[in-house]
Amino acid sequence: MIYLLLSILSSSAIYVVFKLLDKFGINSLYAIIINYFTACVAGYLGLERTFSVEDTLAQDWIIGAGILGVLFITVFNLMALTTQKSGLSAVSVASKMSVAIPILFVIFYYDEPTGFLKIFGIILALIAVYLSSVKTKKGIQLEKNTLIFPLLVFLGSGIIETLIKFLEQNYVAKEDVALFSTSVFVCAATIGTVAGIIQFSKKKIKFTYKEILGGIALGIPNYYSIYFFIQALRSGMPSTTVFILNNVAIVLFSTLLGIFLFKEKLLRKNWIGIALAVVSIILVAFTTR
Repeated sequence: MIYLLLSILSSSAIYVVFKLLDKFGINSLYAIIINYFTACVAGYLGLERTFSVEDTLAQDWIIGAGILGVLFITVFNLMALTTQKSGLSAVSVASKMSVAIPILFVIFYYDEPTGFLKIFGIILALIAVYLSSVKTKKGIQLEKNTLIFPLLVFLGSGIIETLIKFLEQNYVAKEDVALFSTSVFVCAATIGTVAGIIQFSKKKIKFTYKEILGGIALGIPNYYSIYFFIQALRSGMPSTTVFILNNVAIVLFSTLLGIFLFKEKLLRKNWIGIALAVVSIILVAFTTR
């Protein structure tokens, strides 16, 4: 349970840093690039065994780690596009509702048992995520020509968590969790650097110390959110429980942080979402015992 709690806290810290990046006008792409390099350093410092480049490239999970690195960058850019086309609520709902994908994968692929209370808790959790994430009275307004963007965010986010589960279950040894996580961020950092160079060549946006500080502040919790999430998946709790508790608790805690740190105003539906989130957490946690 401690790993799950640390994963939730790390992911919620990412939310706070992103809010601060926006508040201080920090270029998000540059900060994201520095974030990945920071995550690489954090992972290197946390390695539990010696390694070499040749040894790392020979690991069974290396291709999967590379795919995850590509997905990290791709989904980030899709989220930015979705925000522009459909709004922040659409991004939030699409990314968090994607938890349905790894849950279905675990239930059908690994034949993980579920009971009525747990299924009811999962349904409540999905409703809670939607209600907590939508910040407009009219709900999410989507147009046919822009529907593809939130759909891709939904699929991409779900595939990331599903692939993490598959790799950690089948290929990543206990002593390789830090090396695996670091390898994912190395790939993401490489692709992000190329994207940053392209942006600079087109828009000539300056790189300042603020991006460095923002990237470092983002990279540390970003690395540990993945590291602790993997450790939570192998802690002995059912994976469906980990997925639900992790995602719903992040939404709940991030919402509360938004209220207390950034004075965000919530609609009635958001408060209903928070209440349902608490109930769903209790139900899912209760059925784990």
